[in-house]
Amino acid sequence: MRHALTAVLAAASLSSIATAQTVPTPPPAQSAIGAAVAKDMDGLMTLYRDLHANPELSLQEVNTAAKLAKRLKALKFDVTEKVGGTGVVAVMKNGSGPTLLIRADMDGLPVVEQTGLEFASKVRTKTPEGVETGVMHACGHDTHMTAFIETAKLLAARKDAWKGTLVMILQPAEEVGKGARMMLEDGLYTRFPKPTHAIAFHDAANMAAGQIGYTPGYALANVDSVDILVKGLGGHGAYPQTTRDPIVLASRIVTSLQTLVSREQDPQDPAVVTVGSFQAGAKHNIIPDEAKLLLTIRSYSDETRAKLIEGIRRISRGEAIAAGVPEDRMPVVSVKDEFTPSTFNPPEFAEQMAGLLKGHFPDGRVVKTSAVMGGEDFSRFYRADKSINSFIFWVGGVPADKLAAAQAGQTSLPSLHSPFWAPEADKVIATASEAMTVLALDILKKQ
Repeated sequence: MRHALTAVLAAASLSSIATAQTVPTPPPAQSAIGAAVAKDMDGLMTLYRDLHANPELSLQEVNTAAKLAKRLKALKFDVTEKVGGTGVVAVMKNGSGPTLLIRADMDGLPVVEQTGLEFASKVRTKTPEGVETGVMHACGHDTHMTAFIETAKLLAARKDAWKGTLVMILQPAEEVGKGARMMLEDGLYTRFPKPTHAIAFHDAANMAAGQIGYTPGYALANVDSVDILVKGLGGHGAYPQTTRDPIVLASRIVTSLQTLVSREQDPQDPAVVTVGSFQAGAKHNIIPDEAKLLLTIRSYSDETRAKLIEGIRRISRGEAIAAGVPEDRMPVVSVKDEFTPSTFNPPEFAEQMAGLLKGHFPDGRVVKTSAVMGGEDFSRFYRADKSINSFIFWVGGVPADKLAAAQAGQTSLPSLHSPFWAPEADKVIATASEAMTVLALDILKKQ
């Protein structure tokens, strides 16, 4: 997930279920789904380990896409490769009815893995910027893809239980916020059946393995990257009166930016303005000509996003005027074109989907969670047509003993994007496969 979800989902351990009463037998179709997943688990874990050991960076998912496309073809999907770069679209038509899009993301991260797993990634490559790095599925996309393949298999085997069209997509470049846009621009909704519904899941690094979380309404945030080039007049550090110090000015800007949230933003409408990098100068006794600030901006509504960006421009210019910077040396604020839009689960549909999951899984296993300030470009599939019923949910990946130790203050949990993140993959995959199949069979149920 783009920009790690380090502050987040309300973690809750799995409830122990004890009762003296006879437990009713689950509906046969639901019982069969869980049994089918369990039967396939050895093969699924083999696939998971292969994906984990062989990650590819964003826009480089060539081998990953090819091996998964081959599996989809074997399941009799109509498969198109290289959609939006390395994306894969697999279509299965089964009569008239709704069109359901199911999505998984494929890319890894430039992280050197430190989990100690036997199948840990040893892949090395260079980033587009030329930096040599390790590559790791530090955000759990390997669990997403494995559960995606199992869901495709389960639904292909149950065509007599549903009616409509499946559009299953493997999306590139989620981590850099480009993949969904690239697939849409390459005709996802024109070259292929346009969805009436869309579902996806993401693993969670602070929920018990196998627990499901859902959030009606805004679930994830707008994510913007903003650069501020602060211009000054450099000179000798011994003669500051001859300069306009961009380091002092940039420091004032950093301080004033904090008031955008603390004093200008409605406390009921969360927002984040974080300065993640402050770059200036090269020597002790030289006042430089320029300083550069790199910011991440998080919000939910488009209105709040626009307000924050305007506020950054206003404060940067205002502080420069106060510092006596001439008009031709005003700060330059650049908003990166590639932003991740906020993810919205239409509330009524989210509650409907959650109700299905609550009816299928044991009590306490499906919980409502708070919105987070992480970003996910699954949002673009809904934003491209807001008539689509869209739903993304969470599946916890933290082993129960580690979660208990963390809740007792005995240890801390690695976040998504951490080199130490190693989910309890079998539980994530089994739960997500079953959950997505249950949702799909309901969305595409025969009338």
